[in-house]
Amino acid sequence: MSDNIERTWLKSYPADMLASLEYPGKTMPDFLDQAAAKLPDRTAIAFSGLELSYQMVNGMVSKAAAFLTDLGVKKGDRVALMTPNCPQYIVAFYAIQKIGAIVVQVNPMYVERELEHILNDSGARVFIAYDQFYPRIKNVRSITPLEKVILFSLGQPLDVSGEDVLKVETLMASTTSQPPKVNLDPVNDLAVLQYTGGTTGVSKGAMLTHRNLVANAMQVTEWFKGCRYGEERVLSVLPFFHSYGMTTCINFGILNAATLVVIPRFELEAVMQAIDKYQPTLFPGVPTMYIGVINYPDIAKINVRSIRYCISGSAPLPVEVAQKFEELTGGCLVEGFGLSETSPVTHCNPMIGVRKPGSIGLPLPDTLCKIVDLETGEKILPPGETGELCITGPQAMKGYWNMPEETAKTLKNGWVYTGDIARMDEDGYFYIVDRKKDMIIAGGFNIYPRDVEEVLFEHPKVMEAVVAGVPDPYRGETVKAFVVLKAGVEASQEEMISYCKSKLAAYKVPKEVEFRSELPKTAVGKVLRRFLREEEIKKQKGE
Repeated sequence: MSDNIERTWLKSYPADMLASLEYPGKTMPDFLDQAAAKLPDRTAIAFSGLELSYQMVNGMVSKAAAFLTDLGVKKGDRVALMTPNCPQYIVAFYAIQKIGAIVVQVNPMYVERELEHILNDSGARVFIAYDQFYPRIKNVRSITPLEKVILFSLGQPLDVSGEDVLKVETLMASTTSQPPKVNLDPVNDLAVLQYTGGTTGVSKGAMLTHRNLVANAMQVTEWFKGCRYGEERVLSVLPFFHSYGMTTCINFGILNAATLVVIPRFELEAVMQAIDKYQPTLFPGVPTMYIGVINYPDIAKINVRSIRYCISGSAPLPVEVAQKFEELTGGCLVEGFGLSETSPVTHCNPMIGVRKPGSIGLPLPDTLCKIVDLETGEKILPPGETGELCITGPQAMKGYWNMPEETAKTLKNGWVYTGDIARMDEDGYFYIVDRKKDMIIAGGFNIYPRDVEEVLFEHPKVMEAVVAGVPDPYRGETVKAFVVLKAGVEASQEEMISYCKSKLAAYKVPKEVEFRSELPKTAVGKVLRRFLREEEIKKQKGE
């Protein structure tokens, strides 16, 4: 980065944020140990009326790490984790890391074809999962490296009698040993494989090290000026399998000995009751969550004034939503930005100081950014010009798992080339202008058109299909499919949607299908996806 560019963005930082952070040679399980030692009786997790202290959670992590070791899991092994937000997730997440194994984050909504890819790609031999998900795991078990499946229950257990599975409850009760001490290099040893997508739609495992996780939790902590060790309460409804929830809920919370108010998924009534009961001080989320709170019918009966800080990510935050939420809570709601390859948080509008609506704010401490030209990716552009956003910092991934070519395309001389087209203003605030990738962001979920298109192409009646993200007032974007049928056949929108539901996670399923006689294409036959999206925007505006 040139001196000119560096000075430009540095001048906008509050003076006390300019110094570099000092990153200790610790892992996130070390910070759990620290919190348990300092505040053993402090509530670490509040979940469905259950409250677990830091001492209890730390003990559970040690026992879980011990039984994983007894099962033969060792440093460097990959262990898949597929659960909704719950205490078991947090315990497993840290137990895996404690013995030097690598967490393979798995979206609970994935269906068999998606599970098969991640398990084969990661080489995970052990799978820890919520028992209700076992039927999907069972269907792919024989065609993946899986050797052991460990299940746990939440409420009514699934009948898995006769199945070759292990139950967490039995293992935890029988394990008394302590896990072995494992020598870890936080800078180089992997903690998590965070699966993401790319311009081709192929799911890739971003390799996040222990240092990546610790650094990003510390950077977020620094951004929350006034964060109080052992006093905060984090509303933890963002999905933990996503890097956003992993960092801003779990890792941030444990680093600061906060109470994690854990909610399995965003159901408005449950969220509002949790806010009223536990009085969270921090609420990381996505715009649809804040919209839900604002429009809650009985909002006058809920005490929301405890909420002090909120970071909104994964989708653009409407200005009116931020204003109404702040009026309602008295707290501060700012828009940030990140991606799986950076653990994920890289930018945020300041909690104290100038906030610029429509921008993703300033880079976090120790995070350097540059805008480069789209043609060569080498020329650094001045403020005001648009190009590709590139990021480097202690939260930047090590690369993609077993994908050296993809790594070389994205990670160049330590810089992550994000694929996002952006600009920086004269004050150093960044704005996302567009995406080089065709990724759709709906309700905070990343959706890659190719995933959906491949399923549509498998339908026997479909000749051509293309998927685009179109504006949606609630989800930000939603999935729309444009389909050309084979000659002489007929099909309905309901038929196509139902077919997709059988083969895709629910959030990827098109909400609308439009049948066409042909699709717009370039001279070489490439479908003009962006043309379809722009056409849909004009249609919605009545133009």
